[in-house]
Amino acid sequence: MRTLAFQMPDRGGGPTGPRIRVGRPSRRARTLLMTLGVLAVLGMAFVMFAGFWTQWLWYRSVNYSSVFTTTLWTKIGLFFVFGLLMAAAVGFNIWLAHRLRPPLSAMSMEQQSLDRYRMGIAPYKKWLLLGITALVGLIAGASASSQWRTWLMWVNGVPFHQKDPQFHLDVAFYAFDLPWYRFLLGFGFAATVLSLIAAALTHYLYGGLRITSPGARATAAATGHLSVLLGVFVALKAVAYWLDRYGLAVKSSDFKATGNWTGLRYVDANAYLPAKTILFCIAVICALLFFATLWRRTWQLPVIGFGLMVLSAILIGGLYPAIVQKFQVQPNEQAKEAPYVDKNIKATRDAYGIDSTQVTEYAGESDTKDKSTLRDDVDTAASIRLLDPNIVSPTFQQLQQMKNYYAFPTNLDVDRYNKDGKDQDTVIGLRELNLRGIPKQNWINDHFRYTHGFGVVAAKGTTADSNGQPVFTESDLPSSGDLPSYEQRIYYGEKTSTYSIVGGPQKEIDYSDDSGEKTTSYRAKSGVSLSSPINRAAYAVAFSEPQILYSGAIGDGSRILYNRTPKERVEAVAPWLTIDGDAYPAVVDGRIQWIVDAYTTTNGYPYASRTTLGDTTADSLTAGNTQRAVVAQQNQVNYIRNSVKATVDAYTGEVKLYQWDTEDPVLKTWMKAFPGTVKPRADISSSLMSHLRYPQDLFKVQRELLTRYHVKDAQTFLSGSEVWQVPDDPTNKSGNAVPPYYLSMKMPDQQSQAFSLTTTFTPNGRDNLSAFMAVDSEAGTSDYGKIRVLKLPTSKTVGGPKQVQSQFNSNSQQNIAEFVRLIRGGDSEIEYGNLLTVPLDGGLLYVEPVYVRGGELKYPLLRKVLVTYGGSTAFEDTLDQALNKVFGPESSTPTPPETGTTKPPPSGNPTVQQALGDAQKAFDAGQEALKKGDWKAYGDAQKDLQDALKRAEEAQSKAGGTGGGKPPAGSSASPSSSPSGSPSASGGG
Repeated sequence: MRTLAFQMPDRGGGPTGPRIRVGRPSRRARTLLMTLGVLAVLGMAFVMFAGFWTQWLWYRSVNYSSVFTTTLWTKIGLFFVFGLLMAAAVGFNIWLAHRLRPPLSAMSMEQQSLDRYRMGIAPYKKWLLLGITALVGLIAGASASSQWRTWLMWVNGVPFHQKDPQFHLDVAFYAFDLPWYRFLLGFGFAATVLSLIAAALTHYLYGGLRITSPGARATAAATGHLSVLLGVFVALKAVAYWLDRYGLAVKSSDFKATGNWTGLRYVDANAYLPAKTILFCIAVICALLFFATLWRRTWQLPVIGFGLMVLSAILIGGLYPAIVQKFQVQPNEQAKEAPYVDKNIKATRDAYGIDSTQVTEYAGESDTKDKSTLRDDVDTAASIRLLDPNIVSPTFQQLQQMKNYYAFPTNLDVDRYNKDGKDQDTVIGLRELNLRGIPKQNWINDHFRYTHGFGVVAAKGTTADSNGQPVFTESDLPSSGDLPSYEQRIYYGEKTSTYSIVGGPQKEIDYSDDSGEKTTSYRAKSGVSLSSPINRAAYAVAFSEPQILYSGAIGDGSRILYNRTPKERVEAVAPWLTIDGDAYPAVVDGRIQWIVDAYTTTNGYPYASRTTLGDTTADSLTAGNTQRAVVAQQNQVNYIRNSVKATVDAYTGEVKLYQWDTEDPVLKTWMKAFPGTVKPRADISSSLMSHLRYPQDLFKVQRELLTRYHVKDAQTFLSGSEVWQVPDDPTNKSGNAVPPYYLSMKMPDQQSQAFSLTTTFTPNGRDNLSAFMAVDSEAGTSDYGKIRVLKLPTSKTVGGPKQVQSQFNSNSQQNIAEFVRLIRGGDSEIEYGNLLTVPLDGGLLYVEPVYVRGGELKYPLLRKVLVTYGGSTAFEDTLDQALNKVFGPESSTPTPPETGTTKPPPSGNPTVQQALGDAQKAFDAGQEALKKGDWKAYGDAQKDLQDALKRAEEAQSKAGGTGGGKPPAGSSASPSSSPSGSPSASGGG
């Protein structure tokens, strides 16, 4: 009878309402509606196809189709596997609940009200079941496909060969395995909960569960079914408790002694860890009790077990750890937490690559009494860069833009180029395409005629000319200078954000000169061919530009270029990498190559404290400048390596990835997942190696961690007495961190200068200097990546950047305040360049270029140089003059005659008298021009002054040195000094 009851039809019957006839639309209307529906479906299908097809074409064009296919098939596989699993789980439990529905019984009011719903869905049960399962399957599949990185890292993971100090498992378990297990656990919970809800609703609809009806609330079949599902849920909870034990090693929490904290603390190891183990055991027992209802058919024991588990979670998992924290840890926190802080310090230093940081005590002041003996040491200590790449872009723009449709990036870059066998710090920028400067904007001009920039512009970083302008080593259009011949056209760059169609019948504007406009046609095989009508239609849809489909400007050979910024291209071909914010250009083997630093990261390194990349890498340059911001800013990481150096050819767009960190297990994992995409380090040519450098964003992450983790002793770490901070940029009022600076310099333990990346630290909450940090950035050398920190004594105060800047601004003896007042009183503005810090003989030399935007041009020119060392400050026209004033002249430089008189004294030599008179006039004219802010007149006066002084010296030499006179006050009589902002050959480096 029971079997027959289960086969009885659903309840049904009851009166039906009157039938209402609705007029059917005409045949013509039905045909039209059907046609429109088919067209709409085809249109939607083609839009989806266009997105997929254009992506495939682009990856094929850059020879990284394996990245596209591997990613695509992984997503598809995860979508179908987990979508089908979810659909099967929910569908099976709905089917089973329907199959276990009770036989027809006396109708209660509750059942009568449900009867209409049963009757309504009866004809559509199969379709409803398919619809529900398809919906949950689609949602689950879409969610699972987004976990393609987690799957690939799990299935391809390689060991770190490092074990965590708590569970002694390889770090790979936390970085690669645990995230995948957590995903599986989350999927299991979702499938169980959805199945439980669907089964409960089905049982209720068909009478297996009753809420208001008299008698039993659930049939034995419904009780057994739902108990099993609850048992599965509790069993998964037991697994969750077990995984939570390992999760403690990578758990982030707030720790008042250190702020952000990752890993176990005393309360975790001694309260939470045993609590999780106990809760695991209770959950297993509770799950078995739920499964036992298949035989006992009663909820009593499972409910008791579940209540016990909840109570245990509250008492053991919540109250007990709070008691331990309150009564064991807080009364003696440092002693309790010290062993765990030791583990955190070691893991964090390992994970961020700062474990080998060399910290050296540094006096902060020189013991040398006679500063003149240090003058010759300055030039060997550093090649002091006066040209600030973050300020002089408008100057490059004004002097080298040539056409309005060219532009330079807001921040230029610093590189090294060899000149006469010596590396020279160089400020470099590319003359990129600026569509906003096109004389007449239309679709043809924007995408066919103006397609590329042209040429490199470079200038010496350590000097300026007599007018305060950069001394260009590569300039003009076409560019010429010290660089060997190279392909100058720039189709891929930081400012190239739109698509171009090249290589077809429409000629492109190359550049213009005195003979007129030059045209060209793109010759490389980059981009995607538009010869196929399908390709043209797909791009017309993808770019919402129908003219691509029918324009006569597109023909044989036409190719479409897009995804043209270097960072965008590298991120697309290697989506597992985090991209540095600063891509920089270099001329390598006759090509302009964009060099892009890329990182492998994870947030699963046990005990290593986490950081948010966007916050850690922010400084005064990234504020409001998205081009300099690190990609994936919101990523929280606790392990980072500069594992890949990438290049993007500015003409062809070719992307090459080179393995830089050969030991990084995260990169090895991705190289297994995407074989053949990353070239070995040995493939890096020597010419490219000479331009590689230590990346800024990695340096900024490391310096932020070193504010706390330069300390190795747990007690000192917990006390917080040695916490540093990165100072705010003193050259502006943004309130953002000072950016690091590239500089060729020599640290105390180095024998010669090395290209370095430098920064300073101040004590937490104070402005005096606490440390100076530099990392060797010379790629290919044995010391590359070596971090050196000079730690200043806490017993004395050494001026920090903000204090030094304040001293500069308020110095009355050097007339700095008067100079600033005069400049700002006219139609000019003051801009302070990078405040450079150089260790020298136990002290610290600060050098800051001062720029003036004057007149109507509004672009900065180098006008003054500020120098301070050991309490002495100089504010002069040139670096040499400023250094000579602080230290005295170089041994190779003749001592200048005394200054201080305003009129030339009598001289027996009339030629000398005339020359000194001319010098006085030139000096007075220069001072008058300075007050008016007339920089052209000031520069001319400085030239006249130098000529006059030279004539006076020559006349004195011919007369045997008799009848000497004094130069005008404030001038320099040294013939080797350069006027108005140009360092002499001996001072600029």
